[in-house]
Amino acid sequence: MSDHHRALERMYHAAPFNGYYRGRLTIGQGTARLDLPIQETFLHAAGAVHGTHYFKVLDDTCFFAAQSAVEDVFLLTASFTLYFTRPIVGATMAAEAKLVDQTRSQLIAEGVVLDERGKECGRGSGLFARSRHRLAELPNYA
Repeated sequence: MSDHHRALERMYHAAPFNGYYRGRLTIGQGTARLDLPIQETFLHAAGAVHGTHYFKVLDDTCFFAAQSAVEDVFLLTASFTLYFTRPIVGATMAAEAKLVDQTRSQLIAEGVVLDERGKECGRGSGLFARSRHRLAELPNYA
């Protein structure tokens, strides 16, 4: 496990918004996985997880799969495509992503969102661009 990956995990878990989700992010080289307990507030009127949470876990894992390969600057999500394939019900959900392409200026990662049985419930892909923000200057990265 690289120091860069552990620093990214710390940065993720320290972000105020992620405290609401109480998930567990694990980063590898070109990969990321987020395990997340489903809270009652995640559910829409029909009792399944609302689509905004599919986006949240897929954007996060695709972003960190891409960011795992970039150690100098912070990436930004430039675009994201999401497909919903089935509803998520149960106590947990997860997302897994991998980096699939990289150029000098942008990276592409793809991921899936899974229910507690490991069944695919959605998939997405993101395009990530390099920003001017140096990782070493961001709070909670060092």
